[in-house]
Amino acid sequence: MKEPHTETGEGRRAVCVSCSNMTGSQENSISIKLCEILAKQLSGHNIESHIVDLRKYELFPCVGCGECYESRRCCCDPRFNEIYDSFTRADYLFFVSPHYAPIPSKLAVLLEKMEQITFLHWWKDNHYQSELYGIPAGIISHGGAGEWALPSYKEMVNDTIANALDTIQIKVIPYDDTWNTGISMPVKKVVETDSIFPVQEYDWNVLETKIREYAKRVLQGN
Repeated sequence: MKEPHTETGEGRRAVCVSCSNMTGSQENSISIKLCEILAKQLSGHNIESHIVDLRKYELFPCVGCGECYESRRCCCDPRFNEIYDSFTRADYLFFVSPHYAPIPSKLAVLLEKMEQITFLHWWKDNHYQSELYGIPAGIISHGGAGEWALPSYKEMVNDTIANALDTIQIKVIPYDDTWNTGISMPVKKVVETDSIFPVQEYDWNVLETKIREYAKRVLQGN
């Protein structure tokens, strides 16, 4: 487990995972934009941020070979190991995910493999602490609808990710008593176009304020 966090945050590092799979939205990824806003907020606390864009990673599902029990890494997925290694060096983790019924497939693979590494050891030793034990984490979800849809996003996205992180022994930080597994970002307006995909418009000032408030809670670690 890492040393207690300093008041200034100097020398601390956060990893922000953009969980979208959508390669067709290279210039307009909402997940990336939210990660960039988050990184800007963290820099104000002297926190260095690294954004992991899952669109750039080819990840392979766990096949249950058990090789990770000894190595604590995946024997056949070096790109997963890159991400996992970055997590072990982080003081804070953030997962920014769209709603994909319920979560993006690459994120599911990432969580599945981290769970496997932790669970195999915990099964043998109930006192086992993973390399990621106790790292404070924030979860930020978003989708294609307004405020009315946010409770659904919490249940399907935030809670799903939080359940996995709990198994991995990562500490999910609540926003408040209701939003105990992070926050969700509402759409201001949905615009129909000639494309098969609608265009979502956001109030970025509102989103930035919400992210700033939540980031402070995650940095406090409770």
